[in-house]
Amino acid sequence: MIAQSHFDVIVIGGGPAGSTAAALLAAKGHRVLLLEKEKFPRYHVGESLMPFCWFTLERLGVLEEMNRIAFTKKYSVQFVTPDGRQSQPFYFFEHSDHPSSTTWQVERADFDLMLLENARKKGAEVRELTPVQRVIKDDSGRVIGVEAAGPDGKVFRALAQMTIDCSGREQVATARDGWRVKDTNLNKLAIWTYYRAAKRDPGIDEGNTTVAYVEDRGWFWYIPLRGDLVSVGIVAEKDYLFSDTKDPAEILKREIGRNEWIKDHLSAGEQVGQYWVTSEFSYRSKFCAGDGLLLAGDAFAFLDPVFSSGVFLALISGEMAADAVDAALVAGDTSGAQFADYGGRLCDVIESMRKLVYAFYDVNFSFGKMLKRHPEQRARLTDCLIGNLAVDFTALFSAMNELVQTPAPLPHGREAAPSLATV
Repeated sequence: MIAQSHFDVIVIGGGPAGSTAAALLAAKGHRVLLLEKEKFPRYHVGESLMPFCWFTLERLGVLEEMNRIAFTKKYSVQFVTPDGRQSQPFYFFEHSDHPSSTTWQVERADFDLMLLENARKKGAEVRELTPVQRVIKDDSGRVIGVEAAGPDGKVFRALAQMTIDCSGREQVATARDGWRVKDTNLNKLAIWTYYRAAKRDPGIDEGNTTVAYVEDRGWFWYIPLRGDLVSVGIVAEKDYLFSDTKDPAEILKREIGRNEWIKDHLSAGEQVGQYWVTSEFSYRSKFCAGDGLLLAGDAFAFLDPVFSSGVFLALISGEMAADAVDAALVAGDTSGAQFADYGGRLCDVIESMRKLVYAFYDVNFSFGKMLKRHPEQRARLTDCLIGNLAVDFTALFSAMNELVQTPAPLPHGREAAPSLATV
């Protein structure tokens, strides 16, 4: 007989979205079960935090722990041309005199473990090495819980009024329903690895995120981490990167030679560890929710790595999901229709970033060119880059549209599914 237990909320996945939602809901007094398939700490890419991550981290109560861990401080982001010319860095403190103007470059193994342990401290029941095999639905299609396997391999069922899917690209709750819709104009591939003893810029620029262009092809990220380690990767079209070889080491070596700044900064370093590859990473779910189900983090959407929005969107969607689920539980209505406001607000945030991403990849556009025409828009552009997405960007996007056609909002993701197919 399969064991069965009851909770108020089940969270699938212990990454930043899941740990955030679980911690905040547990702190509100709800009985929360968080199920994570891996054992933390575990490796994950996505090391650069946007400044407005600070506000969710403050609400979670982990800022003191962030400083204790002593992640690399990040004061700005800069852009580098293929011939090695650096832009003036976007110093966050020049825009706002606030503690959030200093952010971090994080090793995700340590960062995610910190968030997971915080969820435990707040009262969530956390079970690692416990993959969710499927969500359980009643005859109407409402999600009423999950079936999972513990570390001993024994299958059990957990039932709850609400399930929050934070399982990332795996999209445990909706993969069978075909909810993922690719953003085909952002069909990119990323190859990355790590270097020790590579060059760092002096002073407060030591922890900069650097975006270095490859002429009309793609871009590098260069992210300084603790312990003399640098994360470096290339993002471009798959057909271009695989044009003469599929060996990631050979591809990265070839591309390093196509940006003088990257070539110079890595010349003193030594590559360590393996090479990683991921592709077709831009997508959004067709729906944000169903009856008894809400999506957050990468289980809902992933945009693009260029402006380091991944962890930011995971944190704020986890926070928004916690508030939305708490309100639904208090109201006694966990139907999907309860979450239309959540889906709309989250899509609005993503759409602002998406406009910047599309412009970035257009060969006829540059933010420098736009700012020469409209220097008054530098503040609004910086707001977008730091994650202050509650302001009015109408004038900024109008200025950008003089040089590039920014995309219309995607029509999906804002509403709940009319019903879920019964499994």
